[in-house]
Amino acid sequence: MSVIVDLLLMLIHLSYSILHAVIQTFLRPRLKCIEGELCLITGAGGALGRLFAQEFAKEGAHLVLWDCNTAANEQTAKVVRELGVQVHTYTVDLSKRQNIYETADRVRAEVGEVSFLVNNAGVVAGRRLLDCPDELLERTLLVNCHALFWMTKAFLPQMKAKNHGHIVTIASALGLFSTACDYCASKFGAVGFHESLTHELLAEDMDGIKTTLVCPYIVDTGMFAGCEIRKELRSLIPPLEPLYTVQQSMKAILAEQQMICIPRLMYIAFLTRKQRLDNKKFKGNMQQKNIMHYV
Repeated sequence: MSVIVDLLLMLIHLSYSILHAVIQTFLRPRLKCIEGELCLITGAGGALGRLFAQEFAKEGAHLVLWDCNTAANEQTAKVVRELGVQVHTYTVDLSKRQNIYETADRVRAEVGEVSFLVNNAGVVAGRRLLDCPDELLERTLLVNCHALFWMTKAFLPQMKAKNHGHIVTIASALGLFSTACDYCASKFGAVGFHESLTHELLAEDMDGIKTTLVCPYIVDTGMFAGCEIRKELRSLIPPLEPLYTVQQSMKAILAEQQMICIPRLMYIAFLTRKQRLDNKKFKGNMQQKNIMHYV
């Protein structure tokens, strides 16, 4: 009897998730105002980071821009300052934990408390496991995954003190299925981190701190130049335009949407992944019940 109940609960949960996603797709939710908020964007010198900086500036947010490339970061700041917002730049190596913590202290002392954290920075080696040097593998995991933990630990305490803030994780739809070993593994970790963080905040009743997980398909920024993409995927889903990706992401962020896949076809990967996890949980419960029965 309990097995039937577990199965029904799984089906209800899956149906609710699909229905909720469909409703959010067709309804236009109220977008929140972020004027005057202090927003920190990592990887701000890159194509997506620069566009995110511009979009947040258009909404009236003040910006803190982090990047390992000083010249590119300053160029982003120059573009954004023309929109009339305050901009502060910092050169940071996200692969180094201490560098993150020290720069976070500087931001609090020199600018103020960050209320919007956009974890956008990412790198990729794009080689097969045995062809990829250990140093490149390690850097991909440090920047794309480990840095999320350090960035959040650096800025979440201030958000929790006021029960106010928003954490955005720019992951990837490639974290929901596999193609390039180092990148997909790191983005799979990013998705897992974000989901765990969201559940932790909910468990602590921190309803004033919002989270948004962004899972775009490959974006045409040059980051994946030289990477081999399966032919069937290239013909079915071409790379995304950077501006379109950022604009869709901003709509989800301002609507306080917990997750967005771009394009919508990528929700299939998410739902099939979720179904696999639910099935594993179901089988795990079955095995546990059988063990308890024999004990």
